[in-house]
Amino acid sequence: MIKEFREFSTGAILNIANESLLEPFKTTKPIGLFTFIWTKDSEAHFEVDGVPFTLEGNTILALTPVQNFRLIEGKNLIVYQFNREFYCIKDHDKEVGCAGLIFFGNDFIPIITLSENEQTKFSLLHEVFLDELDTKDNIQAEMLRMLMARFMIKATRILKNSSDTLKSEASKIDLLRHFNVLVESHFKEEHSVAFYAEKLFKSPKTLSNTFAKFKKSPLKIIHNRIILETKRQLLYTDKTAKEIAYDIGFDDASHLSRLFKKITSLSPSQFQKQHKNSH
Repeated sequence: MIKEFREFSTGAILNIANESLLEPFKTTKPIGLFTFIWTKDSEAHFEVDGVPFTLEGNTILALTPVQNFRLIEGKNLIVYQFNREFYCIKDHDKEVGCAGLIFFGNDFIPIITLSENEQTKFSLLHEVFLDELDTKDNIQAEMLRMLMARFMIKATRILKNSSDTLKSEASKIDLLRHFNVLVESHFKEEHSVAFYAEKLFKSPKTLSNTFAKFKKSPLKIIHNRIILETKRQLLYTDKTAKEIAYDIGFDDASHLSRLFKKITSLSPSQFQKQHKNSH
């Protein structure tokens, strides 16, 4: 069962389905769209960016389009997928937009746990979604966007209320989130903490001290994003190591190779040889 919405004037896409929507992801590939995966009465098993994990029943996982995903096992799932043209072109509060708390960036994968009360509320919202997808008129697009905004607001509230860190360190979390969003936009051209600190009107030392409270390092976040992109291109493109290095902003491929080996303990060619056959 896959229900689809297409808006040709904007290129907007919304898909709502069960686990059949994830069938193409039996092998690892970028998920391609903003995605919510909602387990109902049983757990599911996935792999995100090479890391396997189990999603318990009655929880929602949020993924950004660039994340690599593989479905290992999952039944009775509800899956929502949409592109930037569907939702992100609209003006939304910073916490519930596509750069909000849910789609935090590459260093954070949010899992929203639903209480019994919230399960009922989300199930009712899901039924309204399905009904609206069957209602073809000139306000359907706006109605579907309003429903997605409601879905994301509810999910964001649960995420905030379930995390003591999010509640007590809101301003610092916001800074970390903005840093991740900036890195996502600029990591191929800008590799220094100083660039991002200037964009955020902070000093590099302030960023380091703030992120240390979350056991993170601004430089490590940048490096991890570079390495993640290098892995993706090694596995899913035919680019040479030199071409990949140039694409990610390195004039000398040996510099990227050293960074890659420092973080992964493998050279790019060793990583590619070890993993490409399995993908």
